[in-house]
Amino acid sequence: MKTIKNIIWLISLPIMGLLSSCESYLDVDQYFDDTLKYDSIFTNKLYLEKYLWGAVGELPSASAIFGDDVAPGVTAGDEIFTLMTEGLFHGKALTLGLVSPSDLRGLNSWKPAYKAIRKANVILARIDECEELSALERAELIGYTHFLRGYAYYFILMNYGPAVLLGDDIFDNNREAEYYERFRATYDETVEYICSELELAAQNIPEVAPIANFGRPTKGAAYALIARVRLHAASPAFNGGAAAKRYFGNWTRSTDGAQYVSQTYDERKWALAAAAAKRVMDMDLYELHTVEKVTLSGGDETAVTPELPDGIPTDEFPFGAGGIDPLKSYTNMFNGTTYPVQNKELIWGEYSDGIRNYTQQSFPIYMNGFNGMCLTQKVIDAYRMQDGKTIEEARLLGEYSETGNSRVLRYFSGYRLLRGTHNMYVNREMRFYACVGFSGCYWPGTSCNNSNYRNQTVYYYNGGNAGPDKAISEPKNTCITGYVLKKYVHPEDNWYNGDGSTRMSKVFPIIRYAEMLISYAEAVNHLQSTHNVTLPSGHTYTLSRAMNLDEAVFSFNQIRFRSGQPGLTEAEIADETLMDEAIKHERFIEFLCEGRRYYDVRRWGTYEQEESVPITGMNVYAGAANYFERTSINHADYRNRVVDKKMVLLPLERNEVRKSKVLDQNPGWY
Repeated sequence: MKTIKNIIWLISLPIMGLLSSCESYLDVDQYFDDTLKYDSIFTNKLYLEKYLWGAVGELPSASAIFGDDVAPGVTAGDEIFTLMTEGLFHGKALTLGLVSPSDLRGLNSWKPAYKAIRKANVILARIDECEELSALERAELIGYTHFLRGYAYYFILMNYGPAVLLGDDIFDNNREAEYYERFRATYDETVEYICSELELAAQNIPEVAPIANFGRPTKGAAYALIARVRLHAASPAFNGGAAAKRYFGNWTRSTDGAQYVSQTYDERKWALAAAAAKRVMDMDLYELHTVEKVTLSGGDETAVTPELPDGIPTDEFPFGAGGIDPLKSYTNMFNGTTYPVQNKELIWGEYSDGIRNYTQQSFPIYMNGFNGMCLTQKVIDAYRMQDGKTIEEARLLGEYSETGNSRVLRYFSGYRLLRGTHNMYVNREMRFYACVGFSGCYWPGTSCNNSNYRNQTVYYYNGGNAGPDKAISEPKNTCITGYVLKKYVHPEDNWYNGDGSTRMSKVFPIIRYAEMLISYAEAVNHLQSTHNVTLPSGHTYTLSRAMNLDEAVFSFNQIRFRSGQPGLTEAEIADETLMDEAIKHERFIEFLCEGRRYYDVRRWGTYEQEESVPITGMNVYAGAANYFERTSINHADYRNRVVDKKMVLLPLERNEVRKSKVLDQNPGWY
């Protein structure tokens, strides 16, 4: 089983090499390869399929969110702070203000997207030349091609905003410059085009991909992408809210003065987003990933699921948190334990060597890691206590402390919380233990045969086995916040050289069912009026907050219950603003380091507010006695961080803009 990209190379001709005649979004492929005539591609079924999947290979991998990122990844936001070089972590280059129209620092998905779009147009124009295709095969290939084209425009929308919509046009070579002039569509026009392409795709591609073709998009993936795009279009930054005025109020098209981003609020956009998410929910193909609760019955006591704290509903999941193991239900999706074809939460995913390889950035340096994927204290504080209280609420009751250590050794769900663990990290919710590596955290690394590098307790203070004094020769290997990301790390994973050390394969969730549930809740929460929505697929919904609130709350609460947490309070349910705050908080935690946060804070219009929060962590340059003190990061990579509203969208490359008099640059970029 392979990712889409791996499948591409598996089936591609060894001599395939596509040449381009120019360097703009109108690139034209002159040759399929050196020996095969271009025209023969479209008369041979095998060649046509190879050409299609080769076109998919033009697009960046959705899992490239850590380093080698073509779209801004986790280092471009407030989840991860790293001392690693911005030459590898391109998102960091954006936060340092190094990205410009003349140098995108690797963040350029505009060109590859348009290469994929052109190839899709060629396929649609010439597919009838292939007489070897049955009617069913032809329809399916057309469906995949529309998905490819819609997905390519999706990349453009998410990173650059309004696109140049080429329709079915395939541009000739060697024409006058005016022939190639195309202006950008508005944001809403781009949204509608993407959704129409994905609707066409959904008509013909399978509901379920064969196991051998894991990673290929399905009908559910098309519908889920529509739901994601609709939610973005409904959000304040793109739907006439204060953020839309702040970011885009003066941004108009040079050809006719049209507003690129609507300055008029339209509640119906929330209804469209709710309907799109509900359609995925109604497919009855997906459910949240859960692992059955383990009780002590003569088995391994370290695997026993802890009992739910008071106040957590004990009804069987999904009506409560009963009967499941909250830690394994979450972490097994990411660390390689659950096979993707067995994970019904995975609407669309891909095997990712990148995710697996970048776990080395989380490992401590003495286990041949780099200490580089440093979670911020903001992330740590966002996790609640095991009973659902915030740390502020628990502190007032004396249930949370930032002094002293636990005297109890705890085993639960295969996790070991050691005696001596700092009280700050005790009795936290299960997703905390699934995702956070803290000082005093236990690292199994059981694939390593060398006992000095497995079953390790890792310490990040000065003098500790992973402290800054161990990174003197390579200061960028300092765990600068005192925390690392463990979300994708399996207990067997180990980066020590030799002695049997291996890493489990990883699957990156491009879209999870949890996103549909929480997106539905977010959209319904903002509906004050009643809306009748009929989607192109024929699905019809009547939607309002009053009518659909119970279902929205149930959808949201499933995510909370799966993590062993209580559902929304009556106060949150009754108040749109409070419920919205709960949803935003939940998205932050649930989708930590899955590539969503960067886009969420921008669509909500909270980018400047969130990115201006000081980055803090523990006092890593102190010894063990003074390590557990909240400390602001005092490093040039933090002091030089830039927060600017123009960074809501990436700039178009200057050379692209210069080639067309009517191609407008994104606001604030010159």
